[in-house]
Amino acid sequence: MGLFDKFKAGLQRTQAKLSSEIHRIVSRSPKLDDDTLEEIEYTLISADLGLPMTQRILAAIKESYESQGKDGLDVLAVARREVATTFKGQTHGLHRQPEGLTVVSMVGVNGTGKTTTAAKLAHRVQANGDTAVLAACDTFRAAAVEQLKEWGNRLEVPVIAGSYGADPAAVGHDALSAAQARKADYLFIDTAGRLHTKSNLMKELEKLHRVIGRQAEDAPHEVLLVLDASTGMNALTQAREFNKAVPLTGLVITKLDGTSKGGMVVAIHQELDLPIKFIGLGEQADDLQPFDAAQFAEALFAE
Repeated sequence: MGLFDKFKAGLQRTQAKLSSEIHRIVSRSPKLDDDTLEEIEYTLISADLGLPMTQRILAAIKESYESQGKDGLDVLAVARREVATTFKGQTHGLHRQPEGLTVVSMVGVNGTGKTTTAAKLAHRVQANGDTAVLAACDTFRAAAVEQLKEWGNRLEVPVIAGSYGADPAAVGHDALSAAQARKADYLFIDTAGRLHTKSNLMKELEKLHRVIGRQAEDAPHEVLLVLDASTGMNALTQAREFNKAVPLTGLVITKLDGTSKGGMVVAIHQELDLPIKFIGLGEQADDLQPFDAAQFAEALFAE
């Protein structure tokens, strides 16, 4: 399956809601009146595209209608263009240090898929010829350590873990030393899920980053916030607060294949101006795909 087909399949629920509704609204009305625009607005907001993006699309639709009339108006094409443009046409892969180890910290609330995402990223870099190590720094949840070890065994990626309840910073320190000793290209750190409202847990995350920052210059080099697409606009609050505590370098959006709220990707990017690095479109190791703005917009508003 090609990349666009993966995007289209993964975004099927969101696309079906958006495209079918917009087509129904536009086709039944002989002109683009205020009622029609209001219905389009409601449909866009329901897909969690956010108010700024929705208003931008509506303004572009009006402009196209005024210059071309109803017959020349393709609402879905206008929406595709505006969404793709807001990402400035950029694609953002995983950062790589010019020399030595690149440290990537995976952060987020409980249940977003950090552990799985860390393993899938390790698999991706190894498929590209680099070497990776996984660090099990979620020491509060015994199942998280076991889950990461299972992924490591399946994907043949070494996992550095401590005992249940160990200091995450100590595990991170040991994992970084091990990755350096192995001359690995990447270290992916799976941190514990934490609510952004729990200041003690956020301080613990800051400590982990400080400790590894003393071992390797500028580490962590990537801090990726993993967000569950099915939470919709609640993910925007998470992104805002995490970005205050530990400055983020990018976002990974998981579970896009199971939600009709895929527009939240656009809303979060537009407010925080953080790159969307990867999106999760399924359960398999290769279902984590690099974000491509043009193909995302095309799949979101496919006919």
